[in-house]
Amino acid sequence: MTTKERAAEFPPVTLIEAGRSEEKYWRDVWRYRELLYFLAWRDVLVRYKQTAVGVTWVVLRPLLIMAIFTFAFGRVAKLPSDDGIPYSLMVLAGLLPWQFFSTALSDASLSLMGNANLITKVYFPRILIPLSAIATCIVDFLVTLALLVVFAIWFGVIPTWRIVLLPAFFALMVVPALGAGILLSALTVRYRDFRYVVPFIVQFGLYISPVGFSSKVIPDQFSMLFALNPMVGVIDGFRWALLGTSTSMDAPVLFSSCLISTLLSIVAVRYFRQTERSFADEI
Repeated sequence: MTTKERAAEFPPVTLIEAGRSEEKYWRDVWRYRELLYFLAWRDVLVRYKQTAVGVTWVVLRPLLIMAIFTFAFGRVAKLPSDDGIPYSLMVLAGLLPWQFFSTALSDASLSLMGNANLITKVYFPRILIPLSAIATCIVDFLVTLALLVVFAIWFGVIPTWRIVLLPAFFALMVVPALGAGILLSALTVRYRDFRYVVPFIVQFGLYISPVGFSSKVIPDQFSMLFALNPMVGVIDGFRWALLGTSTSMDAPVLFSSCLISTLLSIVAVRYFRQTERSFADEI
């Protein structure tokens, strides 16, 4: 039998190896990148398809939160703003990264459960599912960013040269969202109670992050504890880059955010890889 005849009789097959090495696994992630685009685009299309006002919710939600926080913290509690920046604009700049993080966390944590049929029938790197859920949130982020630009122009606040560093803070915003989202997605498959824990985490995180207030109001004795929240450096960085305030970035807080976000992502990926092979049985 010739080589061609043998090839025709035994066509090439895709071999799925148990315990694939990290190099091969991430190579598979790259090979299946089109599936990531498909899943993300599918979620974008169906997210607001059956809602009454559709994509308008992307604008209404931050506006409503901004109005509530401005009234509660700015008018009632009379907390100071950042260097004369209008309080509502400061809140909106804080909502920009927080809304991305909270939505990504909520969507990613339930993403594996929502794609149970796909997981049990087709082979692909399962990490693509929480990644696609997080990628979908970028659309909301861009809409909110455009809304912030409109408000900044309205209030006469012009960004300075610091705006060129915004992509760096965007990357710093994505890293903790990836870490927490990937970790919680795996935990939700194994422990279904996390479906009820995640909303509490998001709600609690909103009040311990400087979204409705400036980081300046935190007493010095609590500053180190406050800096353990990785979103503190992200939110302060967005305000520093977008609003052109005269305050300088707190280097220790920024370093803490980078370190904690990186460690969280490493732990999340390791745990996900360890539990991934049992998803089809447990889901």
